[in-house]
Formats: sequence, C-alpha cells, structure tokens
Amino acid sequence: MLVKWPSTDVKCSVMPIIEIDEVSKVYGFGDATTVALDEVSIKIEKGEFIAVMGPSGSGKTTLMNIIGLLDRPTHGIYKLNSKDVARLGKVKQARSRRDNIGFIFQSFNLLPRLTVLENVALPLAYKGMSQTRRLKAASRALEQVGLNDREYYLPNQLSGGQLQRASIARALVNGPSIIIADEPTGNLDSTSARVVMELLSDVHKLGNTVLMVTHNPSVTRYADRILYMLDGSIVYDEATAVGEIPRRVQNAFNALRKSDDDEKIANVSAMMEAMPTPTDNVYTKKSKKKKRQSKRSRK
Repeated sequence: MLVKWPSTDVKCSVMPIIEIDEVSKVYGFGDATTVALDEVSIKIEKGEFIAVMGPSGSGKTTLMNIIGLLDRPTHGIYKLNSKDVARLGKVKQARSRRDNIGFIFQSFNLLPRLTVLENVALPLAYKGMSQTRRLKAASRALEQVGLNDREYYLPNQLSGGQLQRASIARALVNGPSIIIADEPTGNLDSTSARVVMELLSDVHKLGNTVLMVTHNPSVTRYADRILYMLDGSIVYDEATAVGEIPRRVQNAFNALRKSDDDEKIANVSAMMEAMPTPTDNVYTKKSKKKKRQSKRSRK
C-alpha cells in the first residue's frame, strides 16, 4: 500500500488545479507551419484521473508537454494553481515543475549507470537536499512500489514492470500534486501493465491529479474522465465511472473486434475512425466548421 504524501492530502479545491484557455502551439514558419494544438481550452480539478486518447499526431504529447512545463504555448493562457505559468522564465518554470509535477515515461528514462536508488533520488538533488536525506527518501519511495529489495540493482537488471515501478517511485519522491504518465503501459506485458495501473490508481486515491496518455482502451477503466484529441483539438470530453471502459471507446473497440486484423484492433487511429459521428454536440464549434469546409473542398 502507498503511504499518503504530505503535499497531496486534499482531494478537491475551489479553483481548478490546471486551467488551459485557448492554448495553441505552432511549429515552423510560412508554408511549413504545423499547428500541433489549436485553441484548446480545458479545466482540470485536483484529484481527477484523466486519460487522454487520440491517434498519433493528434496533439496529446504537445498538450502534456505544455501542462508539464516542458514546452511553452504559442498563444493562450496556462494557469497552474491559479498562477499564470506559461510566461515564467526558465528558472521559475523549472522550480514550479520540480515542486508540482512528476513524470512517468513509456521508455522509463532511468540513467543506466546509476543504481535504482540513485535514479529515484535524483530529482531531490535539484532541491539542494543532502545525499543522505535523498537516499532515505528514495528508499521510502521504492518501498511504496514494492522495490525495496532492488535498490542497488542497475536498470538493466530489472524487468520492464520493475523499471516502470521504479519510474513511478521517482515521480513520487518529490511529493508532487500532479502525475503525468505518457503511455505508462506501452512497453509492458499484460500482467506488468495491471500492476502499474493498480499503483497509479493508488496514487490517484491519495489525492494526486493523474494525467495519462494512452492508446490502450482497457486502461481507461482506471480513469474518471476521458479526453479524445484529433487534429490538435479536444473533440470529446467525457466523464466515466471508474472500473468501466467508456461507452464510445467500448463501442468502437467492439466494432473493430469483428475484424480479423489484429493490428487494427490494437491501433487507436483505426479505433478513432470507427467512432460514430457525434450528434450530441460534443464536437467543438471549430470541429464542426472544419468538417463543413472539408466537405465543400471534396465537392
């Protein structure tokens, strides 16, 4: 069982912990311009578990990079804990990222020449904490994820599931209020994926806000809200009961299962294409406009 971290003992807040207002991200210039995010607006309350889905190139990673203060929006406002952080200097952004956000990556991102204990302790070095205190805190974090007997192993001596559990410990060691998980089960077998998702579920129950990018429909059952992205916009924003795969995902997945093409079943791009055209106004006005423009151009 995970122990509650001091900074995450409040489940709800009056103001959203994250507020994105008409944020856009544009790369390149002139004819080479690419719009990665197109005036996205979203509010996220403290303690939510959000799964972000969509085909490759839909803007999921760009959105997470902006929320995680790894990138800056071209336009728009990003407020973290009611403070506009999008225009902060690099040092202040790094400090805010250090104190508020923990990252879990699909590829684990552990340094190969450091032990598991040293990898988990590394984020604390940026707080100026002494080595003894860092290692003690890292040891406690590893105990919470069931890896206290692997502290002095090197990353290449661990299985994929163990590596991801170590990366979860590293994300938690600073006591952040927000966890950003980018495809946390993407490189894992089904058993290891289930262990990792149960750990993330425990982290969420302690009051942390969890944002998870995923292509796997089955892991959305751990979330209480699902965002679907397409062409840089959020086209669906759906609350869902924990323990259930959202209706739209389930319907599309069931339709694909009738096919013998296993590659299609696993491919969220195909899944998104199979989703029924919405009639309940879940598309943004902008999405509808683009759809009408596309029809006119085909004529």
